[in-house]
Amino acid sequence: MRLRIRPVETSFYDLFTESAQHLVTGAALLAEMLSESAEHASVAKRMRDAEHAADETTHAIVRRVNSTFVTPFDREDIYALGSGLDDVMDAMDEVVDQILVYEVKVLPPELSDQVAVLQRCAELTAAAMPKLQSLSDLDEYWIEINRLENQGDKNHRRILAKLFSGEFKAMEVLKLKDIVESLEESIDAFEKVANIVEQIAVKES
Repeated sequence: MRLRIRPVETSFYDLFTESAQHLVTGAALLAEMLSESAEHASVAKRMRDAEHAADETTHAIVRRVNSTFVTPFDREDIYALGSGLDDVMDAMDEVVDQILVYEVKVLPPELSDQVAVLQRCAELTAAAMPKLQSLSDLDEYWIEINRLENQGDKNHRRILAKLFSGEFKAMEVLKLKDIVESLEESIDAFEKVANIVEQIAVKES
């Protein structure tokens, strides 16, 4: 039987929760970026600030791992989870940056479906992080994230079909396809985080 001494201090759980809250902020900014009245430059600046804040939290997680003798679970899992959360933020930041740099004026309304999926993933991830301390009631989290990722795949296929329907000019198709693919990668990144959480729960239970 494996015995594991769990440290009482909660700083790792607090940092993971903080990191996930950055994702809620990022998903909200992404939704704002897609609105017709959005000031793209302003939203992009706020997204960069949010991404920098997320980076600082990731660095804090790494510093805490390197300075802590007994960690709440395996160090490689802490690194993986911190990196996975950071990857989600980077992916969402890329979408916002693409919309700004490509100077896209009109976005297919179907993209809002993908952003809604992202926002729900962010909310679920933020709610799940505090539960890492007890490792309880987490299965519903990764099951729902998996369902949302499947929904994202269906949305992705429908959006691509519309892009290549002849409704858009060739140059618009190229720009929009990059944005659509980055949205898909953002949703996939959320699923990777959920998979890491599942692995931790199975390993530590």
